Amino acid sequence: MSDEVLQFVPFSSAIDAGFWYQLTKKKLDIFKLNDAAVKINGFYSTNSSLALPPICNIDYSAFDDDIQIPPGSVPLKGLLMNTNTVEDFKMKDKKALLQSVGQKIWEAIISGAALENPLLLQGLLCLTFADLKKYHYYYWVAFPALNYPDSIICKGSKKLCEYFTSDQISQFLESYDALLPSDKSLFLVFKDNEGCSVFDLKKYETLKKKEGKILLGFCDPSRYEKHPGWPLRNALAMIAYHWGKEQSNWDVICFREYIKDGKRFYDQSIIISCKMNLKEAPEGCPDVLGWEKYKSKLAPRKVDMSSNMDPTKLADAAVDLNLKLMRWRLAPDVDLETIKSTRCLLFGAGTLGCNVARVLMGWGIRKITFIDNSHVSYSNPVRQTLFEFKDCLQGGKPKALAAAEALKNIFPGVEAEGKILNIPMPGHSISENMLDQVSSDVKQIEELIDSHDVIFLLTDTRESRWLPTMLGAYKEKIVMNAALGYDTFLVMRHGFRQSEHKGSGDPLSTLNDGSELGCYFCNDVVAPGNSVTDRTLDQQCTVTRPGVSYIASALVVEIMISILQHPKKALAPATVSDPSTLNSDSDFLTPLGVIPHQIRGYMDKFQTVPFISKLHNRCTACSASVLEEYKNDGFDFILKVLNDSSYLEEITGLSKLMDSIAEDEVLAFSDDEDF
Repeated sequence: MSDEVLQFVPFSSAIDAGFWYQLTKKKLDIFKLNDAAVKINGFYSTNSSLALPPICNIDYSAFDDDIQIPPGSVPLKGLLMNTNTVEDFKMKDKKALLQSVGQKIWEAIISGAALENPLLLQGLLCLTFADLKKYHYYYWVAFPALNYPDSIICKGSKKLCEYFTSDQISQFLESYDALLPSDKSLFLVFKDNEGCSVFDLKKYETLKKKEGKILLGFCDPSRYEKHPGWPLRNALAMIAYHWGKEQSNWDVICFREYIKDGKRFYDQSIIISCKMNLKEAPEGCPDVLGWEKYKSKLAPRKVDMSSNMDPTKLADAAVDLNLKLMRWRLAPDVDLETIKSTRCLLFGAGTLGCNVARVLMGWGIRKITFIDNSHVSYSNPVRQTLFEFKDCLQGGKPKALAAAEALKNIFPGVEAEGKILNIPMPGHSISENMLDQVSSDVKQIEELIDSHDVIFLLTDTRESRWLPTMLGAYKEKIVMNAALGYDTFLVMRHGFRQSEHKGSGDPLSTLNDGSELGCYFCNDVVAPGNSVTDRTLDQQCTVTRPGVSYIASALVVEIMISILQHPKKALAPATVSDPSTLNSDSDFLTPLGVIPHQIRGYMDKFQTVPFISKLHNRCTACSASVLEEYKNDGFDFILKVLNDSSYLEEITGLSKLMDSIAEDEVLAFSDDEDF
């Protein structure tokens, strides 16, 4: 082999799909808009018998502090720079980036730190942009190499077995195995008449005083016959800087071992004789090269992970994308984990129920259960957003089941369920043959309220909201209410009388003043009764401007989300104040602003007005006397109310109150009112 310039085999990057998954999580949850460099880890294997380019592996563990690499591999520590836009990715000064990383390697050489830890000689730089909407990733990997010394001439190469005797090879292997793992990537070999031994780099000053030959050895990932792997470049730069003036001719052992069928082989190991042409060491860092080529050109790469990932998992991540983006700069303190784990029970799967469910899914809610006993009719799909024409055929699908199925079709990750149940209502008397069915319905409703965190009242009539209101108050659940008029709406959250012991049913109120908020029935002076008898068609249906339900549905969910952000949850105080007028540490504020008690909307004025109303001690749904009756008599109490709603007026004292006040001084709200 004639003298020629020594050429090195560069690394090729192999980025595992798990890395992109981890980068996505880091970008959304940790990096956000921060584009500062972060540490990553890779590794390259030396355990191969194939003549392939050396591979640098970057996998799912790249961000781990203590990466566990496979046996027969060498770690590569480096930096990741993830840009926020594809334009930023393109415009980054690639040369300056690479030079900055090379500067660290050069400093480790000058200081002698690389002699102590040869792993400092190897670097890794990964420039990326992650398009998380499409799951497209742009990347360019560099393996920094110092362009020093000025030239290295290869004067020849030999097989290991041609250079050493069999005894010397045995001695070499024995002392090599005794090295620390961190020293095996780059080491010294001393050969004299007594044999052959391996030492770490720090022993050079001792070895040069002895009679014998000093060789440089490194763990070579290349399997090409005449060309060593990329790690030798920076190794020779260090040797040239520290020992080049004393020894410019070096024999380099490119140690290439692999395991096959349980046996150790090193037959591909070679020894290259090289001469370093040296000038004075540069004052600053030498030029640095090392950007990876793509199709023989210096260019970045793009990988499309959308087709390689589980569609369900893709959908799950995509659902959370908008929410996590909010936390980057608009609402960094929003607790998305609490929202995601909240279980919502919707009474009603009609116009309000469909729209509320859609907004809940937009907020990342994963558990949604519908209660409804009606079927999809031909007039529903244009107003009720979870139904289609096919759902109306053959008598119509049950709304609860059709709505749950539609949610799963929209997003497979949602745990949606439909329950076909009748909601027992005050004033709707129960015959003897209906008793078992009503008892079963009540029991199922009680169990469903127990197993959910937030209850939404979205039914057509006032009386159908009484039972879930009473049970929600007794079981101390967050209860949200939305009701529609023709061009008006009411959305509100219920206050409740917190028990001394949660779930005990003790009606003693422990709410702070200012938080004692009323429920849907607290302003009534009559009990809810049967409102569906003797009604014309327009009175039986919820006749409303089409846009009203969308507005009300959005507002009632947004109030619920704000409740979840307050440390007191349902006990959070309400205010009608402008958030900008409150101190940042005000008890009225959450990361999303204030939490109103009620919002009343008037479409004829395009106006919304916040209101606050207090708990009423004679309320027919949440007062202490009602909760005490339920605690003591359970279903028997409910049955009395169903057969005679005036029973509620008796136990709460409303009937006596009415008798003691002149009729013309009382403003009575009937069940005909919108709210």
